[in-house]
Amino acid sequence: MHDALLSIQNLTLHFGGVTAVNGVTFDICQGQIVGLIGPNGAGKTSLINLITGTYTANEGEVYLNNANILQKPIFQRARLGLSRTFQNLALFNGMTVYDNVMVGRHLHISEHAISSFLPMPWARQSSDEKQSTTIVESLLDRFGLSELRNEEVGSLPYGFQKRVELARALASEPLVLMLDEPFAGMTPSESRELAKVILEIWIEKKLTILMIEHNMGLIMDLADIVVVLDFGKLVALGPPEEIKINPKVIKAYIGDVDAELS
Repeated sequence: MHDALLSIQNLTLHFGGVTAVNGVTFDICQGQIVGLIGPNGAGKTSLINLITGTYTANEGEVYLNNANILQKPIFQRARLGLSRTFQNLALFNGMTVYDNVMVGRHLHISEHAISSFLPMPWARQSSDEKQSTTIVESLLDRFGLSELRNEEVGSLPYGFQKRVELARALASEPLVLMLDEPFAGMTPSESRELAKVILEIWIEKKLTILMIEHNMGLIMDLADIVVVLDFGKLVALGPPEEIKINPKVIKAYIGDVDAELS
């Protein structure tokens, strides 16, 4: 058994003759922010897809709270506390901001009660549903989305869509939040603002975060531990100050072992 909240053991994924993830093993402890980095095509998103159940592993195990979840379907892994955002946004563009974030609460709402969120005069909210409404309203306020609550998500600028997706992921109250390039396509000021909100929520909720991000400066500032993949293999694991001077990491990124990542 493992002391880690999330333990990845020898995860391997083959696509035909290509090994996208090759025997990757590492642990994530409660409350850590773990950065997952590597060159394009290193297998970062494939690894998250294996953890969440989007892809089926050829080998390996995934433990959440010491329970092996590798054979569980996506929705059961979500019920156990895994939540994520996507590299390419996966929002319901024809739905409002409010409704998109409320989708993140579906694990906490009974099927027969969903009518209470529809505009029907006979629908009445239970205490669980009222709690879901309160959580969603709080997230909209936290991410600066309250004034846009009734806007269709597809009509919003990209940066605001990223906020909506992150708010939806947090609405499920996850144990482990996995972020796939949360700052991609955002301006430096937008990235800094969003990073501040993520840190505030991380502190308040004692979240555990696994984050893919190409902005090395942000990763080095935010992460407790950095995991580095290259060609599907784990090539380095450690604190940011060690990773940025690790010769294997530098070679994987820029091919010059005498340089240093910034």
